[in-house]
Amino acid sequence: MRTTRPVAAALATLAAAALLAGCAAAAPMVQPAAGAAPFPEELETYYTQELDWSECGDGFECADVTVPMDYDEPDGETISIAVKVLQAGGESLGALFINPGGPGGSGIELVENASSTFGDPLLESYDIVGFDPRGVGASTAVRCYDSAQLDDLFSRTYDLTTDRGFDRYLSDLTAYGEACEANTGELVHHLDTVTAARDLDVLRAALHQPQLTYLGYSYGTFLGAIYAEHFPDSVGRLVLDGAVDPSLNYAEITQGQIAGFDVAYRSYLEDCLSSADCPFTGDVDAAVHQTTQLVHQLADTPAPSGDPERPVTDSDLYNAIVIALYSPDSWPVLTSAMAALINNDDGAQIRFLADVAMERDDNGEYPEDEGAFRLIDCSDYPVELDQQRSRELAEENAEISELFGEAFSYGEVGCAAMPITSDAVREPIHAEGTPPIVVIGTTRDPATPYDWAESLAEQLDSGVLIGYEGDGHTAYGGVSSCVDTAVESFLIDGVVPEDGLRC
Repeated sequence: MRTTRPVAAALATLAAAALLAGCAAAAPMVQPAAGAAPFPEELETYYTQELDWSECGDGFECADVTVPMDYDEPDGETISIAVKVLQAGGESLGALFINPGGPGGSGIELVENASSTFGDPLLESYDIVGFDPRGVGASTAVRCYDSAQLDDLFSRTYDLTTDRGFDRYLSDLTAYGEACEANTGELVHHLDTVTAARDLDVLRAALHQPQLTYLGYSYGTFLGAIYAEHFPDSVGRLVLDGAVDPSLNYAEITQGQIAGFDVAYRSYLEDCLSSADCPFTGDVDAAVHQTTQLVHQLADTPAPSGDPERPVTDSDLYNAIVIALYSPDSWPVLTSAMAALINNDDGAQIRFLADVAMERDDNGEYPEDEGAFRLIDCSDYPVELDQQRSRELAEENAEISELFGEAFSYGEVGCAAMPITSDAVREPIHAEGTPPIVVIGTTRDPATPYDWAESLAEQLDSGVLIGYEGDGHTAYGGVSSCVDTAVESFLIDGVVPEDGLRC
């Protein structure tokens, strides 16, 4: 079988990259206020640093924040965290920090698209602060393989039911991990989310905010929850949309996403089958089975894509499905692509969607920090490598979903192959002593299942749950007026929504 892992565990970034440029300007942020939490004396240089702001687009200001690579050695090597601020359209209440997910998503890209992502009330009321976490984008970033090497790696197939295939897979991923360490250096050992949360607290102080106001999507909810656990006295108004359950281990996260994508794909199919353009026949179960057969067909015989060197494989089909399930707005595109593939053996549209999912551009280039997702993820989740157990988990996962179960398995092999060993402990987060924290879940969210939001809201001592009855990944930002109103009322006016609000 082909085991190139689809992007199910990664959270789609919400914007395109752009160049940062500009000239000197005054810092756009509000000034310090009373009540800021104390910080360790050995970190004073970082917490009290003055930033060199520059204009970097209409209404934007940019700066780099210096943080220690290793907080246990604050006098050692430093790295930089890139920050881009969209100034408030009206009188500013202060800074709203945002994170698009990932791990590895760029907050710089998200803030550049803030006008199409966030509601006008937020844009008027807050300086929107996008930042690239350590290892990502314009910050001191991860480097692993170049684009040609990635194309080669992603084109390989492995039969993981055999020792030879499993060993080849492990060997290839080990070589990839070695390249990450060689090209990135010591930073690969300091990419865990607790460390990223410490960076976020330095950013809060460097931007003169006594408390953190924050909107995090998907993995950004994990970052936000960990921040609240470690810095409860600095928590202001936090919104965590598309929640990750921080108590789950790697295998449980994988199984949750397998179930989530199965639910989401069935919802898509139900919609597709109501249209005359749908290439599937019968009921939803029949359409799932037809998709599974199509996967097997492409594994044996890839379909033409318009590029003889890059025919469409089973992995490409998975990636196309995954990226389309992040938003119902993409469902018609997936239907068109499926119809072309099934009816005309034309994989061009599937190839397009798969490349979008993998962030491969028209020139064949992947993001330079492509390895950030895996390295951050593996820094947060301890794994043990056991071939037999991996195969048993794949069989268990296939029981959860005929279509996605086996395809989304074996991710632990990739973590075991990395040059890092995680000592993180996955356990519930309570964040005692914080003000209310709003947690949002979408009932048919593919990547962060609704029960994860329920679990996080229950774990947090001050968790307040909003449930959105719908499809797609995350809910705030034009999907539901009910959700938008609740979030904006909370962030702007401090009105805490009713716990269990259903939208």
